[in-house]
Amino acid sequence: MPGEGAYTGSPVRCCNRRRRIARRPHAAPPAKKDGPRTNEDIRVSRVLLIDENGEKQGEMPIEAALEAASEAGLDLIEVSPNANPPVCKLADYGKLKFQEQKKKAEARKKQKTQDIKEIKMRPNIDTHDYEVKTKSMRRFFEDGDKVKITLRFRGREMAHQDRGMIIFDRVKADFGDIAKVEFEPKLEGRQMIMVMAPR
Repeated sequence: MPGEGAYTGSPVRCCNRRRRIARRPHAAPPAKKDGPRTNEDIRVSRVLLIDENGEKQGEMPIEAALEAASEAGLDLIEVSPNANPPVCKLADYGKLKFQEQKKKAEARKKQKTQDIKEIKMRPNIDTHDYEVKTKSMRRFFEDGDKVKITLRFRGREMAHQDRGMIIFDRVKADFGDIAKVEFEPKLEGRQMIMVMAPR
């Protein structure tokens, strides 16, 4: 029999929790170099060298090619890594990269995305307002953008939808030379919509 004051509960189990060890954060992978390999990054034994004037200097050890680049004050740039041996050229890498970026920027300018611009009109639009709106539309078409013409009807104007069609016919006639109808006039709720795109 247990003595007075003795503990009679279930035996205490010790926690076997493992202590967490502080770990060092993973080192970020080295940044991947964009563009061709240059100078000491070219890891081949022999290369076919082309000088700064575009003339072939023949096949040679990489050390000799690096020396030629150093003497000319230029970089050794790998232009054809899959050739056997790889083809390397003497050039100013910074200048070459700048020219490539310039070419890409010009190409992006030419690849202008076509936006949809919206022009809002009323069925009883006056001549001056119409001229202002069509002037903007002409500018949008010349910039290569599509134009969504929205005609909103208020109150009793819904009974005169034919006025909306008269305005749309006028727009079609005014821009027939530079734009075509991509989405014919359609009534959606209290508004009539038409989309035109540059020719």
